[in-house]
Amino acid sequence: MSETLERPAAGKSEARKSVERWLSAFEGALSTGDVDAAADLFATTSFWRDLVTFTWNIKTVEGPGGVRDMLSSQLDAVKPNNFQIAEEPTEDGGVTTAWIAFETGVARGNGLLRLKDGKAWTLLTAMTELKGFEEPMHHRRPMGAEHGSSMNRKSWLEKQEQEAAELGYKTQPYVVIVGGGQGGIVLGARLRQLGVPTIVVERNDRPGDSWRKRYKSLCLHDPVWYDHLPYLEFPKNWPVFAPKDKIGDWLEMYTKIMELNYWSKTTCKSASCDEATGEWTVVVDRDGEEVTLRPKQLVLATGMSGKANVPDFKGMDRFKGEQHHSSKHPGPDAYKGKKAVVIGSNNSAHDICAALYEAGADVTMVQRSTTHIVRSDSLMEYGLGDLYSERAVESGVTTNKADMIFASLPYRILHEFQIPVYDKIREVDADFYRDLEKAGFMLDYGSDDSGLFMKYLRRGSGYYIDVGASQLIIDGKIKLKSGVEIEEITETGVAFKDGTELPADLIVYATGYGSMNGWAADLISQEVADKVGKVWGLGSDTPKDPGPWEGEQRNIWKPTQQDNLWFHGGNLHQSRHYSLYLSLQLKARMEGLETPVYGLQEVHHLR
Repeated sequence: MSETLERPAAGKSEARKSVERWLSAFEGALSTGDVDAAADLFATTSFWRDLVTFTWNIKTVEGPGGVRDMLSSQLDAVKPNNFQIAEEPTEDGGVTTAWIAFETGVARGNGLLRLKDGKAWTLLTAMTELKGFEEPMHHRRPMGAEHGSSMNRKSWLEKQEQEAAELGYKTQPYVVIVGGGQGGIVLGARLRQLGVPTIVVERNDRPGDSWRKRYKSLCLHDPVWYDHLPYLEFPKNWPVFAPKDKIGDWLEMYTKIMELNYWSKTTCKSASCDEATGEWTVVVDRDGEEVTLRPKQLVLATGMSGKANVPDFKGMDRFKGEQHHSSKHPGPDAYKGKKAVVIGSNNSAHDICAALYEAGADVTMVQRSTTHIVRSDSLMEYGLGDLYSERAVESGVTTNKADMIFASLPYRILHEFQIPVYDKIREVDADFYRDLEKAGFMLDYGSDDSGLFMKYLRRGSGYYIDVGASQLIIDGKIKLKSGVEIEEITETGVAFKDGTELPADLIVYATGYGSMNGWAADLISQEVADKVGKVWGLGSDTPKDPGPWEGEQRNIWKPTQQDNLWFHGGNLHQSRHYSLYLSLQLKARMEGLETPVYGLQEVHHLR
């Protein structure tokens, strides 16, 4: 036991004493291999969420039985030790909360412990670094300039140019990341700092084009404090909601500063894995040149919002106007005076409708199912303010601490924390919601009234963070057709099952995106896509998130049923936070460390 936990009891708070007793008993049980004693330290209703340290996975186990099963499998290999209190514990409402630090045989970690009546209610354990493979930061930062003299010494630029010329040709990367949007860039930066040879391939001309090429009104709906990238936070004067082109420029600059091997104008044509050697063959077209890469690890970072879900309505082939998926929408400028129909009622649909209205189009939104709406100001005040805001920063809640607090709340009970937030928002914005319903808009607040975050985590769709379009619907400036199914697309518009028809010069299908394993089907094979199964969702048995309960996001940031194939994505917050754990998993494998995986993802759904 560390000195932190062994200092004299005089002056200690009851919260600290409680945490010390628990940690002492926990470490004692682990050190002697007494799995039953360790499991008995957890309450009957309890949750241990592990980010790589014990499970080499992202896994939540529940109750003493789940703890017992996981430790029986992993304890001998993990060798946990040196548990310490990292910050002074607190007590509130019968819950004692403590930040902790600890080690395993190969890594260092930190976490967050919550005790009720002396037993663990929630425990988060998260790997922060691998021993002997720490990132070159702080006192380990590189010297940069090489003092003295040396014959034929290469400059920094010459070394960079040599690496760029040879990697993928004379030498092979250990990791290839397919997709150079925010997820691929952030993961590439993490791997670069860990010394993992990596190539990021991106079909667009420049980093950031995945943002630049979207409709011109697109902006971040999450506030700046939620969206920082690792190593390099946005400047203090960065706007709260960044426009898409500003984000695009930031990502392009970031790839240069973080010295990524970033292959733009590169399309991945195919990938296959030699099961005997565990090596991938990845064929890419690099600006007209076919290059074959042979990495050990392949990451698909093509984004949750990457593979368009294009509907198949009867008659689409005969429509004489212009039609496209929202991901291909060029913006509103060409449609002044035109009749536009936008099919969908989530974020993209609202943004596109608002921009078309502002450009002078006659625009109608077609809402086929209920949508959760939350005003941006209300979300910031009641949903994010305690963790991601200027007031949070001023109270000492750093981005990393906020990420850990949010990660420490088990998905099984997260909705219980969210319901009061959205109850409050419904109360504060009652007039707003009443006016939307009067306009004919079909609202929901999630299947259990838990709001936006749970909808996002469960299904990744079904909501809009209102930055102005809702008022246009209330005022009738964006017309609304809701609650009626589409019969077919005619030559001149959209026909509905109630016998009505909307004339259209433009139809935008804001119909969302498919599961990320669809990219595996395209690039590798349908067999591999089905072997992996659906990506995203918790198994909550709510709309578009079928059970059984899985307790974590399916198949993302963690091992899959296909060896050496990984998925990475999510919003900027998730890309930042979970890229750490994915990069550590990849680094450990490159260095030949033992990585026994507990609770490998089972496949219940294919797409």
